[in-house]
Amino acid sequence: MAVPYAVRTSDLPVRVASAAVMLLLAGAAFAFGGEVLDTFIVVVGLACFVELVLLVSRATPSVPYRLAAITAGAVYIALAAGILTGAGDFLIVLVIGVTVFTDTFAYFAGRAIGGPKIAPRISPSKTWAGLFGGMAGAALWVVLWVVAIEGNIVGPRFELGLTLDRGNLGPAALLGAGLAVLAQAGDFFESWLKRRAGVKDSSRLIPGHGGVFDRVDGMLPVAIAVGLIATALTQ
Repeated sequence: MAVPYAVRTSDLPVRVASAAVMLLLAGAAFAFGGEVLDTFIVVVGLACFVELVLLVSRATPSVPYRLAAITAGAVYIALAAGILTGAGDFLIVLVIGVTVFTDTFAYFAGRAIGGPKIAPRISPSKTWAGLFGGMAGAALWVVLWVVAIEGNIVGPRFELGLTLDRGNLGPAALLGAGLAVLAQAGDFFESWLKRRAGVKDSSRLIPGHGGVFDRVDGMLPVAIAVGLIATALTQ
Protein backbone atom coordinates (compact mmCIF):
# COMPACT_ATOMS: atom_id res chain seq x y z
CA MET A 1 0.00 0.00 0.00
CA ALA A 2 2.91 2.35 0.59
CA VAL A 3 4.01 2.42 -3.04
CA PRO A 4 0.67 3.51 -4.58
CA TYR A 5 0.33 6.18 -1.89
CA ALA A 6 3.80 7.48 -2.71
CA VAL A 7 2.94 7.57 -6.39
CA ARG A 8 -0.23 9.54 -5.74
CA THR A 9 1.44 12.10 -3.48
CA SER A 10 4.27 12.56 -5.99
CA ASP A 11 1.70 13.91 -8.47
CA LEU A 12 0.64 16.71 -6.13
CA PRO A 13 3.25 19.31 -7.21
CA VAL A 14 2.38 18.66 -10.86
CA ARG A 15 -1.34 18.98 -10.18
CA VAL A 16 -0.86 22.20 -8.24
CA ALA A 17 1.37 23.69 -10.93
CA SER A 18 -1.09 22.73 -13.68
CA ALA A 19 -4.00 24.17 -11.71
CA ALA A 20 -2.09 27.42 -11.21
CA VAL A 21 -1.41 27.71 -14.94
CA MET A 22 -5.06 27.00 -15.79
CA LEU A 23 -6.27 29.62 -13.31
CA LEU A 24 -3.74 32.14 -14.64
CA LEU A 25 -4.82 31.63 -18.26
CA ALA A 26 -8.53 31.71 -17.46
CA GLY A 27 -8.13 34.71 -15.15
CA ALA A 28 -6.14 36.64 -17.75
CA ALA A 29 -8.71 35.90 -20.45
CA PHE A 30 -11.53 37.00 -18.16
CA ALA A 31 -9.66 40.17 -17.14
CA PHE A 32 -9.03 41.19 -20.77
CA GLY A 33 -12.57 40.25 -21.77
CA GLY A 34 -13.94 40.97 -25.22
CA GLU A 35 -12.28 39.15 -28.10
CA VAL A 36 -9.56 37.70 -25.87
CA LEU A 37 -12.12 35.97 -23.67
CA ASP A 38 -14.16 34.82 -26.66
CA THR A 39 -11.04 33.40 -28.31
CA PHE A 40 -10.12 31.57 -25.11
CA ILE A 41 -13.59 30.03 -24.90
CA VAL A 42 -13.45 28.94 -28.55
CA VAL A 43 -10.01 27.35 -28.09
CA VAL A 44 -11.22 25.47 -25.01
CA GLY A 45 -14.29 24.34 -26.93
CA LEU A 46 -12.22 23.09 -29.87
CA ALA A 47 -9.86 21.18 -27.57
CA CYS A 48 -12.86 19.63 -25.83
CA PHE A 49 -14.36 18.60 -29.16
CA VAL A 50 -11.13 16.97 -30.34
CA GLU A 51 -11.03 14.93 -27.12
CA LEU A 52 -14.66 13.93 -27.55
CA VAL A 53 -13.95 12.74 -31.10
CA LEU A 54 -11.06 10.62 -29.84
CA LEU A 55 -13.23 9.11 -27.10
CA VAL A 56 -16.05 8.32 -29.51
CA SER A 57 -13.59 6.73 -31.94
CA ARG A 58 -12.38 4.42 -29.20
CA ALA A 59 -15.85 3.77 -27.80
CA THR A 60 -17.41 2.23 -30.91
CA PRO A 61 -16.12 0.63 -34.13
CA SER A 62 -19.39 1.45 -35.92
CA VAL A 63 -18.91 4.27 -38.41
CA PRO A 64 -22.59 5.35 -38.41
CA TYR A 65 -22.61 5.48 -34.60
CA ARG A 66 -19.36 7.44 -34.62
CA LEU A 67 -20.68 9.99 -37.10
CA ALA A 68 -23.93 10.40 -35.18
CA ALA A 69 -22.13 10.77 -31.85
CA ILE A 70 -19.57 13.21 -33.25
CA THR A 71 -22.31 15.32 -34.83
CA ALA A 72 -24.28 15.38 -31.58
CA GLY A 73 -21.10 16.20 -29.65
CA ALA A 74 -20.29 19.06 -32.01
CA VAL A 75 -23.73 20.57 -31.45
CA TYR A 76 -23.45 20.03 -27.68
CA ILE A 77 -20.07 21.71 -27.31
CA ALA A 78 -20.67 24.44 -29.91
CA LEU A 79 -23.93 25.43 -28.23
CA ALA A 80 -22.28 25.77 -24.83
CA ALA A 81 -19.30 27.68 -26.24
CA GLY A 82 -21.55 29.92 -28.31
CA ILE A 83 -23.64 30.82 -25.27
CA LEU A 84 -20.56 31.64 -23.21
CA THR A 85 -19.00 33.80 -25.93
CA GLY A 86 -22.18 35.84 -26.14
CA ALA A 87 -22.81 36.01 -22.40
CA GLY A 88 -22.05 38.84 -20.05
CA ASP A 89 -19.86 38.59 -16.98
CA PHE A 90 -22.84 37.66 -14.79
CA LEU A 91 -23.71 34.56 -16.78
CA ILE A 92 -20.12 33.40 -17.21
CA VAL A 93 -19.30 33.70 -13.52
CA LEU A 94 -22.67 32.16 -12.66
CA VAL A 95 -21.87 29.09 -14.78
CA ILE A 96 -18.31 28.75 -13.51
CA GLY A 97 -19.34 29.25 -9.89
CA VAL A 98 -22.14 26.70 -10.07
CA THR A 99 -19.80 24.12 -11.56
CA VAL A 100 -16.99 24.72 -9.08
CA PHE A 101 -19.27 24.79 -6.03
CA THR A 102 -21.08 21.66 -7.23
CA ASP A 103 -17.85 19.72 -7.68
CA THR A 104 -16.32 20.94 -4.43
CA PHE A 105 -19.33 20.34 -2.18
CA ALA A 106 -20.09 17.02 -3.88
CA TYR A 107 -16.53 15.83 -3.28
CA PHE A 108 -16.46 16.71 0.42
CA ALA A 109 -20.01 15.51 1.10
CA GLY A 110 -19.30 12.25 -0.66
CA ARG A 111 -16.08 11.74 1.28
CA ALA A 112 -17.56 12.72 4.64
CA ILE A 113 -20.90 10.93 4.40
CA GLY A 114 -20.40 8.22 1.81
CA GLY A 115 -23.42 5.99 1.44
CA PRO A 116 -25.11 4.49 -1.62
CA LYS A 117 -23.62 5.03 -5.06
CA ILE A 118 -25.67 6.66 -7.79
CA ALA A 119 -24.36 4.64 -10.73
CA PRO A 120 -21.33 2.56 -9.70
CA ARG A 121 -20.86 1.07 -13.16
CA ILE A 122 -20.45 4.51 -14.68
CA SER A 123 -18.77 6.50 -11.92
CA PRO A 124 -17.91 4.42 -8.82
CA SER A 125 -17.03 7.44 -6.68
CA LYS A 126 -20.32 9.34 -7.10
CA THR A 127 -22.76 9.00 -4.18
CA TRP A 128 -26.21 10.36 -3.47
CA ALA A 129 -24.73 12.27 -0.54
CA GLY A 130 -22.31 13.90 -2.95
CA LEU A 131 -25.14 14.85 -5.30
CA PHE A 132 -27.14 16.52 -2.53
CA GLY A 133 -23.98 18.19 -1.26
CA GLY A 134 -23.33 19.55 -4.73
CA MET A 135 -26.89 20.84 -4.96
CA ALA A 136 -26.47 22.63 -1.63
CA GLY A 137 -23.17 24.12 -2.77
CA ALA A 138 -24.58 25.41 -6.06
CA ALA A 139 -27.62 26.83 -4.27
CA LEU A 140 -25.31 28.64 -1.85
CA TRP A 141 -23.26 30.03 -4.75
CA VAL A 142 -26.26 31.48 -6.59
CA VAL A 143 -27.60 33.01 -3.37
CA LEU A 144 -24.22 34.60 -2.59
CA TRP A 145 -23.95 35.92 -6.13
CA VAL A 146 -27.41 37.49 -5.98
CA VAL A 147 -26.59 39.11 -2.64
CA ALA A 148 -23.34 40.44 -4.12
CA ILE A 149 -25.23 41.97 -7.04
CA GLU A 150 -27.91 43.46 -4.80
CA GLY A 151 -25.19 45.02 -2.68
CA ASN A 152 -23.57 46.54 -5.80
CA ILE A 153 -20.45 44.53 -5.05
CA VAL A 154 -20.49 43.11 -8.56
CA GLY A 155 -22.57 43.69 -11.66
CA PRO A 156 -24.29 44.15 -13.95
CA ARG A 157 -27.55 42.67 -12.70
CA PHE A 158 -29.21 39.98 -14.78
CA GLU A 159 -32.59 38.63 -13.72
CA LEU A 160 -32.96 35.36 -15.65
CA GLY A 161 -36.67 36.14 -15.49
CA LEU A 162 -36.76 35.59 -11.72
CA THR A 163 -37.12 38.00 -8.86
CA LEU A 164 -33.59 37.55 -7.66
CA ASP A 165 -33.09 39.86 -4.73
CA ARG A 166 -32.37 39.67 -1.03
CA GLY A 167 -36.06 39.47 -0.21
CA ASN A 168 -36.68 36.45 -2.41
CA LEU A 169 -33.68 34.15 -2.43
CA GLY A 170 -35.73 30.96 -2.67
CA PRO A 171 -35.84 30.96 -6.50
CA ALA A 172 -32.09 31.63 -6.58
CA ALA A 173 -31.40 28.62 -4.37
CA LEU A 174 -33.71 26.40 -6.43
CA LEU A 175 -32.02 27.57 -9.62
CA GLY A 176 -28.62 26.67 -8.19
CA ALA A 177 -29.78 23.23 -7.02
CA GLY A 178 -31.26 22.45 -10.42
CA LEU A 179 -28.13 23.55 -12.25
CA ALA A 180 -26.07 21.34 -9.94
CA VAL A 181 -28.02 18.30 -11.13
CA LEU A 182 -27.17 19.24 -14.71
CA ALA A 183 -23.50 19.67 -13.80
CA GLN A 184 -23.46 16.19 -12.30
CA ALA A 185 -25.26 14.83 -15.38
CA GLY A 186 -22.53 16.29 -17.59
CA ASP A 187 -19.93 14.61 -15.40
CA PHE A 188 -21.75 11.28 -15.65
CA PHE A 189 -22.02 11.57 -19.41
CA GLU A 190 -18.28 11.99 -19.82
CA SER A 191 -17.58 9.21 -17.30
CA TRP A 192 -19.85 6.89 -19.30
CA LEU A 193 -18.10 7.83 -22.53
CA LYS A 194 -14.65 7.23 -21.01
CA ARG A 195 -15.74 3.83 -19.74
CA ARG A 196 -16.98 2.93 -23.20
CA ALA A 197 -13.63 4.06 -24.59
CA GLY A 198 -11.68 2.20 -21.89
CA VAL A 199 -9.69 5.22 -20.70
CA LYS A 200 -9.33 7.08 -17.41
CA ASP A 201 -8.96 10.61 -18.81
CA SER A 202 -10.13 12.33 -21.97
CA SER A 203 -6.48 13.10 -22.78
CA ARG A 204 -3.14 13.86 -21.13
CA LEU A 205 -3.08 17.48 -22.22
CA ILE A 206 -3.12 18.89 -18.69
CA PRO A 207 -0.49 17.21 -16.47
CA GLY A 208 -2.08 15.68 -13.40
CA HIS A 209 -5.60 16.69 -14.46
CA GLY A 210 -6.31 14.76 -17.65
CA GLY A 211 -7.88 16.58 -20.57
CA VAL A 212 -9.89 19.71 -21.23
CA PHE A 213 -13.11 17.69 -21.45
CA ASP A 214 -12.40 16.39 -17.94
CA ARG A 215 -12.31 19.97 -16.65
CA VAL A 216 -15.42 21.34 -18.39
CA ASP A 217 -17.74 18.29 -18.59
CA GLY A 218 -20.08 19.67 -15.93
CA MET A 219 -19.90 23.22 -17.24
CA LEU A 220 -21.28 22.39 -20.69
CA PRO A 221 -24.88 21.49 -19.73
CA VAL A 222 -24.98 24.28 -17.15
CA ALA A 223 -24.01 26.85 -19.78
CA ILE A 224 -26.62 25.52 -22.19
CA ALA A 225 -29.36 25.57 -19.55
CA VAL A 226 -28.53 29.10 -18.38
CA GLY A 227 -28.40 30.34 -21.96
CA LEU A 228 -31.72 28.75 -22.88
CA ILE A 229 -33.41 30.09 -19.74
CA ALA A 230 -32.07 33.57 -20.38
CA THR A 231 -33.15 33.48 -24.03
CA ALA A 232 -36.61 32.11 -23.31
CA LEU A 233 -37.35 34.64 -20.57
CA THR A 234 -36.15 37.67 -22.51
CA GLN A 235 -38.23 37.04 -25.66
